[in-house]
Amino acid sequence: MIRLILPLTIFSTITLGLKAQSSTISSPVAPTLKAQTPTPQKQPTRNDTLKGSNTPDKNWWDIIHYDLTIKPDYTTKTISGKNIIHYKILKTGNRRLQIDLQAPLQIDSVLYHQKQLNFSQVGDAWFITLPAQKTSRTRSIAIYYSGKPKQSVNPPWDGGIIWTTDSLARPWMAVASQLSGASVWYPCKANMDDKPELGVSITITTPDTLMAVANGHLVKQTKGPAATASYTWEVKDPINNYGLTFYIGKYVHVADKYPGEKGPLEMDFWVLDYNKEKVPGYLIPEVHKTFPSFEHWFGPYPFYEDGFKMVEAPYIGMEHQSAVGYGNHFERGRYKGKHLTYWDYKTDRMVVHENAHEWFGNNITANDPADRWIQEAFAGYAEELVMEDWYGHEAAEEFFLARSTGRISNEKPVISRHGIFEDAGDDMYMKGWVLVHMIRAMIGNDEKFRQLLREMNRQFYHQTVSSGQIEDFISLRAGINLSKVFDQYLRTIQIPVLEYKTTKEHFSYRFSNCIPGFSMTIPLNGSQHLHITPNSDWQEIPLPPDTIKIDRDYYLESKKVE
Repeated sequence: MIRLILPLTIFSTITLGLKAQSSTISSPVAPTLKAQTPTPQKQPTRNDTLKGSNTPDKNWWDIIHYDLTIKPDYTTKTISGKNIIHYKILKTGNRRLQIDLQAPLQIDSVLYHQKQLNFSQVGDAWFITLPAQKTSRTRSIAIYYSGKPKQSVNPPWDGGIIWTTDSLARPWMAVASQLSGASVWYPCKANMDDKPELGVSITITTPDTLMAVANGHLVKQTKGPAATASYTWEVKDPINNYGLTFYIGKYVHVADKYPGEKGPLEMDFWVLDYNKEKVPGYLIPEVHKTFPSFEHWFGPYPFYEDGFKMVEAPYIGMEHQSAVGYGNHFERGRYKGKHLTYWDYKTDRMVVHENAHEWFGNNITANDPADRWIQEAFAGYAEELVMEDWYGHEAAEEFFLARSTGRISNEKPVISRHGIFEDAGDDMYMKGWVLVHMIRAMIGNDEKFRQLLREMNRQFYHQTVSSGQIEDFISLRAGINLSKVFDQYLRTIQIPVLEYKTTKEHFSYRFSNCIPGFSMTIPLNGSQHLHITPNSDWQEIPLPPDTIKIDRDYYLESKKVE
């Protein structure tokens, strides 16, 4: 008798595809049928557009370097500072320059060649009137600002300054601004498509009993008046605006080196003084175990000039470039994580996930938050790669299935609206990860897939990119036209339904619930030589003499029809 064998889900029910559901079949991931009605979208405001788009008052100039000086005041929860913005003129004719700075912070004055300039404000956008800009020479303006910045109450997700204390009740300060935008704490271009080409310098003034840590290398430390100290950190590489950060507390330093692909890599660890022994005893070994996977799959660490650094943070973690925030309490798994599985406790998730962002997020940066799946999907998939390298393919598969189960909502597309600083849909994490996992299966050649990831980091080195650029690159390097696959999984909430029926002699199949032109090749029985390529039309193949098994690496729904 001919049997149709479909992969078992973790619920021990029979299904077709990695994460499938129909009215009669259980799903190993999130229910999908409930989410076929899109989530209503809010109407963008003018403030959204000014913040998220490359407006006419932004697109004529290019950032070369930020020289930022700040003085946070822990007692009053205020900040004062100055940002000298060095810029290059891309086209002449516009004398108005837009800078973003979020209320309640205020610009106090703007100087150009020591002369004060006029400026106006529309929401969180500030418009500076410049003298005539006639050449493409590098120019600079100095922006002085102050106020009581937005305070983060749920860092790093809501964005803002964190004013807290360590376990000994001593001041501890930090900033995380990815979702709110870097303009929550310093004047800048809020949109993400312009990295300062020559990096950033940041000087932080604090009480001299505390240490201030930021991105890059510490290049200067000075004593100031009234028992203060100033610390100047320098970033030489291009850096995305939300990747810039600072941490202030009772920090101590532990230095290390790692034998990376491009030679010895400086590694620095800054932790609260009472956690110093946990660095050589825990954190360094975890990082050293993880980095070989990253460099093997993604290529050499992308910021050798600035070194690598992890800094203990008063929040779970954040991918600040060359100053990665770490708050996982020096333990494997995830601090206060829910529903953790056996495999979750085999790695320190913050060491793996946040450091993977040095390649995907900091080296390759989405030029609009709407495309942030580029960063989160590959950083999530890095967790699977590390698991595979440490414990083998079967363990990685178990980890992946356990992590993805119940995690995809399909309430809105992965890619959201561009030009309004709207974050990508929540499914950018898990649905994006599933998509990358599926693309590897489609390619069917692990070395080819590895070289694709490495070449991606070479071709888009230190750049900002759109989803379209990444999609085209993957299709080209994979040798497969994946444009409809990307459109289906990133731009719709529809999960393709593989409809099938059998007779004594044939297996018939087609896709429904899909966009026009959608098609995808699926191996049968674990063989690249036996496969089907369903589209919206019925097709059939002779029924094999024993079984048909569909690879569970494919994110599909299934439905048997008569």
